[in-house]
Amino acid sequence: MPFREINSKMVEATVIPGQRMFSQRGAMLAYRGDVTFTPNMAGGQGGVMSMIGRQVAGEATPLMTVEGNGTVMFGHGGHHIQVIGLTGDTLYVEADRLLAFDGTLEQGTMFMGSQGGVMGMVRGQVTGQGLFTTTLKGHGAVAVMAHGGVIELPISPGRPVHVDPQAYVAHHGDVRNKLSTALGWRDMVGRGSGEAFQLELSGSGAVYVQASEEKL
Repeated sequence: MPFREINSKMVEATVIPGQRMFSQRGAMLAYRGDVTFTPNMAGGQGGVMSMIGRQVAGEATPLMTVEGNGTVMFGHGGHHIQVIGLTGDTLYVEADRLLAFDGTLEQGTMFMGSQGGVMGMVRGQVTGQGLFTTTLKGHGAVAVMAHGGVIELPISPGRPVHVDPQAYVAHHGDVRNKLSTALGWRDMVGRGSGEAFQLELSGSGAVYVQASEEKL
């Protein structure tokens, strides 16, 4: 794993010759060695079609290609950072939460309507989560951003996890999601907002939840 956690809001990445990384533009805090940063216009490993999908949805996040020989410290906006290791599986994450990730990972875009049909589209419009979600697949590491820290909750068959959509950060594994209505006591006393909807994740994998309902 190329990332070393310096503290809850900074990570250090090791860059070696012949391998590249991608980072969100403006995320570099400092670096040592012979490292170059180049604006990436091709949407990472996913290519042009991946980039077009996000731009159509207004969700494209500018990336930098990081190459060379040295170490780079990343952080952005004082957000908490969670490093997620992938061992061949796929991570689903909102594009604006990506801080940096291995260039070996295959980047793509998934239309949320394909998971849950119309409800997937409703999720995007009502909860603020994107209609298009970025996917990263393969072996490598991903650094994602969140408010207030992140907890990983396992998802197993027969034991789905219900998440406030505003607190959702990412998930991986063989997981399906759907949006459900959940009227509770907060709605009764006039404090209802995102709690009126819950994101139900079922299957086998894990979901990452932030300790806040604030969007990045």
